[in-house]
Order: sequence, then C-alpha cells, then structure tokens
Amino acid sequence: MDLKKSNAPVNTTTIDKNLVDQPTGNIYEAISVISKRANQINTDIKKELLEKLDEFATYNDSLEEIFENKEQIEVSKFYERLPKPHSLAAQEWLDGKIYFRNTKTDSESI
Repeated sequence: MDLKKSNAPVNTTTIDKNLVDQPTGNIYEAISVISKRANQINTDIKKELLEKLDEFATYNDSLEEIFENKEQIEVSKFYERLPKPHSLAAQEWLDGKIYFRNTKTDSESI
C-alpha cells in the first residue's frame, strides 16, 4: 500500500450514501466492509511506523542525555499528516479497490 499516492482527503468530507451502498445494496454491509479494511490499514501503518521508529531506539537506562533526533521527528510528522485509515478505506471503497463477498449468499447458491 502506497500512502503517498492515495487521493483520500485529509480532512473530513461528506460522502453520498448512494455511492457508498451501491456495490452491496445495503449501507450497513458497506460500512462493515469499510471498517474492516480501515482496521487492516491501521494495523499496516502502525507496524510500518514502529519499524521505522525502532531504528532510532536507544536502549540506555540513563536519563542524563535526552536529545531530539530530527530524522525521528520528520518520520513522526509524515505519519501525522497522512489521511486517517477510515478515510483511506472509504476512498478505496469508492474507487472499487476493495474485494468483498457475502458468505451467506455464496453458500446458498451452491
């Protein structure tokens, strides 16, 4: 997932309900799929951020020298400026990039 290339809005925007529930025909099912995808995105972002910040970690117990690391601050600021995971998931949903299936209807048709 490339977060830099996403065209998801950083600020809160209103989305037409008809666009959201169009693929499923059910707004609750669409929101459920979006929320599950947002949780996946959040987990990926958190994992990536912790890996990058782990490079800057010092394992000294002394509190004598605490200094600011400019690279660490820049990494943190980059992730703070990203769109929120729910915004990224909603944009992916609207762009048709999320694959989903309803297991209840799939098992009934077999």
